[in-house]
Amino acid sequence: MFIDSHCHLNFPELADNLDDVLSKMKLNTVTHALCVSVDLDKLPQILQLAEQHDNLYASVGVHPDYELADEPTQAELVSLAQHPKVIAIGETGLDYYRLQGDLEWQRNRFRTHIRAARECGKPLIIHTRSSASDTLQIMQEEDARKIGGVMHCFTESLEVAYAAIEMGFYISFSGIVTFKNALEIKNVAATIPLQSILIETDSPYLAPVPYRGKLNQPAYVKHVAEELAKLRDVSVEDIGLATSENFRRLFKVRA
Repeated sequence: MFIDSHCHLNFPELADNLDDVLSKMKLNTVTHALCVSVDLDKLPQILQLAEQHDNLYASVGVHPDYELADEPTQAELVSLAQHPKVIAIGETGLDYYRLQGDLEWQRNRFRTHIRAARECGKPLIIHTRSSASDTLQIMQEEDARKIGGVMHCFTESLEVAYAAIEMGFYISFSGIVTFKNALEIKNVAATIPLQSILIETDSPYLAPVPYRGKLNQPAYVKHVAEELAKLRDVSVEDIGLATSENFRRLFKVRA
């Protein structure tokens, strides 16, 4: 009933207990998950997971926080994206919160990912933190609307959400939306069209209430769906069905 649109199952916190993680997914009716790349050095681990499990998918990209990573080329990203279980480019984007100074390299990396996505025809997974204005500007300049994608772990304003939606992007909510003080994010989740919403865990991070502060896992995405159902005054089943269909439509899969 639910699909976790963004997790990191290859990270050791989850990979070391993968059988249990997958079992709990099944128990909580989380049917599929997208395991997102942050570093090409670890991509073989992600591809192996996706190859071994029909309900897991992969992406290809280098996270904006990974300053010392080998810089991916457009051709390299396009080539890696040909793998049949790779359904997206990213995560990519801008992060001015963790890194300071001259971040032109980060903006150039973002542009490379957008161009690769357009070339290979696979949607983008975008990370933006303390950088919404520049993120949207680069998306516009690089014509990201031609390929679309998702603004993952959304923590920005309603205005930013609508600007991204106008460019054909989905808005994905993580466990943060369940936090009591996340009022602006709750307002976005209650307001934007349901057909523009995805749900995610970003596990092993950002566990939702009632597991806040503990290790997160894809099974907990149902708590994100439950919060959205409360905020929108609809059933959890409605959220599960809609967000799963949105996932299928965006990533062109039969999950």
